[in-house]
Amino acid sequence: MKRKLLPALLATLLPAQAAWADDPVIVMGEVRVSAQRAGGPLASNRVLTSVDVLGADKVEDENVMNSWELIGQLPGIQLTETRMGAESGKATFRAFNGEGYINGIKVLIDGVPSNVNSGNQRFIDMIFPLEVDYIEVVRGTNDPRYGLHNIGGNINFGTRQGGNYTDARFTLGSFDTREVQLALGRESKGFAQNYFLAKQDSDEYRGSGSDKYSLGGKWFLSSADNKLRGGLVLRTYRHDAGEPGFLTASELRADRRQSPLKNANDRSEREMHHAGAHLDWQITPDAFWSNKLYFNSYEDDRRVTFTSNPAGTAPRQRRIWDEEQTGFISTLTWRLNDRITLDGGASTERQRNGYQRYRFTYALPTDYSTPAQTQNDERYSFNNVGAYLQAIVRLGDKFKLVPGLRVDRFSGENLFRATGQRAPLQDYGTIRQPKLSMVYTPMENLNVYANWGRTFQMLTGSGAPAYLTPGQARFAPSINTGKELGVKFKPAQKTDLRLAVWRQDATDEVANMPATGTTVGLGETRREGVDFQLSGHIGDNLELWVSHSLQKAEVTRAFAADGASLAGKEVFSTPRHISNAGLEYRAGDAWRFGLQGRAQGDYYIDSPNTAGKYGGFVLFDANVRYQLSKRTSIDFQLKNLADRQYEYAWYDNFFWPAGQAQPSFSSGPGRAAYLSLNLKL
Repeated sequence: MKRKLLPALLATLLPAQAAWADDPVIVMGEVRVSAQRAGGPLASNRVLTSVDVLGADKVEDENVMNSWELIGQLPGIQLTETRMGAESGKATFRAFNGEGYINGIKVLIDGVPSNVNSGNQRFIDMIFPLEVDYIEVVRGTNDPRYGLHNIGGNINFGTRQGGNYTDARFTLGSFDTREVQLALGRESKGFAQNYFLAKQDSDEYRGSGSDKYSLGGKWFLSSADNKLRGGLVLRTYRHDAGEPGFLTASELRADRRQSPLKNANDRSEREMHHAGAHLDWQITPDAFWSNKLYFNSYEDDRRVTFTSNPAGTAPRQRRIWDEEQTGFISTLTWRLNDRITLDGGASTERQRNGYQRYRFTYALPTDYSTPAQTQNDERYSFNNVGAYLQAIVRLGDKFKLVPGLRVDRFSGENLFRATGQRAPLQDYGTIRQPKLSMVYTPMENLNVYANWGRTFQMLTGSGAPAYLTPGQARFAPSINTGKELGVKFKPAQKTDLRLAVWRQDATDEVANMPATGTTVGLGETRREGVDFQLSGHIGDNLELWVSHSLQKAEVTRAFAADGASLAGKEVFSTPRHISNAGLEYRAGDAWRFGLQGRAQGDYYIDSPNTAGKYGGFVLFDANVRYQLSKRTSIDFQLKNLADRQYEYAWYDNFFWPAGQAQPSFSSGPGRAAYLSLNLKL
């Protein structure tokens, strides 16, 4: 059955075979496309130079506990699998880690900013695989469309819009996992409706339990001439989950599936909501205006015990977030002629946030009935205004130049409710971010590209050093300057090869954990690496892909306060290599077989690089699908096929007495099996 996307977003997702010759994008899988506008907004893969798109057919039948795991299919993606209830993990790339200290990846859902205040990626959990049309990853520093959190690049989840379909997926699997996803689309006479419902229950690998649901609806109306289209998007999500707790090395060796007694009362309760109003207008055949007004809310109540060490109250905490984001994005694309196109826009986001943190006395398990200490009780505003302009200039038939500039300003105020004291967000002034991209196409099926650009890191959270009272030390914004040189070659009609080398230098980088008020000045850092990827078909039935990324992040010059101790040290929790490989074989119209593998290297877990290296793994998944009829299929998936033991590791130097700091672990799931029934009515 034919499916459609909102026409204003179609250009972003053109399949590889429809892209321009000077288009460095690589598309894995199939992207649903129909009813494309003659004009429309600039496509990411027509402007930017290091873009990957994961199509719906690579996403919709994946069995994952959380949708950030889907991005792990793409090259160079590091998955940080904390798996602590609702605080499950995140996806990062370009040598930015997922610890929560340096949140360098912007997340969007249908082009709407979807990071929480700290930069964490929690809004991704609202999306389930059957609702996804595509996932687009833009790497590097040359994208001027976004400012806040867009340090190393961005990830955009495009969800289904328009079309006529009724799809359902029912899944049973290991750890008593039960999941149902329902997607419905109806479109007629310019009116499109899309609805989505998902419910997932699981005991999870360590028996802590998880119960989540997501519900969404979209309503879009187009004018008779299809030049004007407006719509409303609503989405709600709730997740209740136990937290199994981190394990010491001895606990991990004894029983990697255990949840210690100290964590028996640990759990998280999370609610998230989204409302968005969209208006797109094809003003003339050469001018397109797009507008998005949005509201995001995030409420989280997390009760967590980090260690059984009885000293003090710090290891036993209750953290409560209450965040609201109201924003507006407006962009205008104007095609002056066949050679020059201008694209610009303005955005604003106003956040009204609250954060409370309580500490509790030692007990096994932790007793959360009466706090022993109030660590945080704050209400704070955080406001961002930004604008950008870029030009796409074609110099002849073989060369494309894309200069751009973005500027951002921030303001806000914090009220410390315990004392009544107020503190302003420190003044960063106007943060300027010039950009430049170039693509040279010397021959058909070959293009060489280069880009250069600046992005920034600024401090977030509810207290100092983001919000400063008189006399407190200030931090300058960390300016990241990135550069990349790459080549994309298409040796055959269905084969793509890309090789890129990149480097990203930062000034005044800070490892900042807003949830704990922990700020560590790293100093000047350098991230650099090489990305290689190859994907293609052998015949009509076999598809292969492989990628390998080498990367390194290190401190090149430490802050004065840290002296020379960090200079030359690697940025913690950053593996030196990440690899992906896979194949899919279609045996006629009925059978489909797949095998996927991913691997990453060990990494240092502390800034001085003295606590050892952990976290490496090599994992394989397998799947088989059988088409029972035109509208019905079943699939069987085995995750962690070889039942490899792997774990996420972090350095627990917060809660142990001096001299007793040690690694803490969250074990990854062992072999798991899932059986699903798919219906397309």
